[in-house]
Amino acid sequence: MARSPFRFAEGTAVVTGAAGGMGEHVARLLAERGSDLVLVDRDGDRLGTVASAIRAKHPGLSVTTETVDLADRDAVDALSSRILAGHPEIRLLVNNAGVALGGDFARLTLDEFDWVMDVNFRAPVRLTHALLPALTARPGAHVVNVSSLFGLIAPPGQSAYSSSKFAIRGFSEALRAELAQVGATVTTVHPGGIRTGIAASARVGVNIPAEEAERGKKDFEKLLTFPADKAAELIVDAIAKRRPRLLIGISAKVPDLLARLAPANSIRIFAKLVGASGNAKAARTR
Repeated sequence: MARSPFRFAEGTAVVTGAAGGMGEHVARLLAERGSDLVLVDRDGDRLGTVASAIRAKHPGLSVTTETVDLADRDAVDALSSRILAGHPEIRLLVNNAGVALGGDFARLTLDEFDWVMDVNFRAPVRLTHALLPALTARPGAHVVNVSSLFGLIAPPGQSAYSSSKFAIRGFSEALRAELAQVGATVTTVHPGGIRTGIAASARVGVNIPAEEAERGKKDFEKLLTFPADKAAELIVDAIAKRRPRLLIGISAKVPDLLARLAPANSIRIFAKLVGASGNAKAARTR
């Protein structure tokens, strides 16, 4: 059954990870479409700058900021309570915030692993669970959960990150089926290599040698080629059309295809493709 387009100007949108990257650009685009905003990030200074710019351009909108560490479960629960108290007309939740951690599983600590799961999976789950009654108070609400290309394939050195992104993918698919019964919709986003600060801010396990850690970051950075503002445009378009799934960039579309056609060899083939792409870029810059 065809669904009506999402109506941006009918309530409040909550966006996590809104101080930069895709989250910032999504927030700006939502404001252009008339959404009141609750912007969430752990970087309060940068978040304030983003909010001020949006308020200046859209003085008629309500733009609220919340500086929260999403790894703190009590802080997430308190955030949910404040949102519900101040913004009962929530129509859109964009679970965009994420962190990255490099290192093979055997050398990661469980605290490091849990940190990634707390931010990338448990925080979206807790936030969604708390806000769901408001979102579903009337039909037409929408939830966006940002997974990753590593929610399609799971390369070595990304056990924590891939676990969190596969988890949010599975959660989204189940939630989509459940919310269809109450007239709400869900989009799962799988960004490929988006040019954001995630590689620079990524943590590496404390037991990983510095040289190996630096090499891993450089390999990760090879994937980051797709502009964040263009990715945000695709996300907002997917919200408008209530698309169930969005793959952003060739670096997400190729792994998706490989995972379907050659699941046993998808990681090996993708690694070769990334290596070839990196070598070609290096040759062009010489």
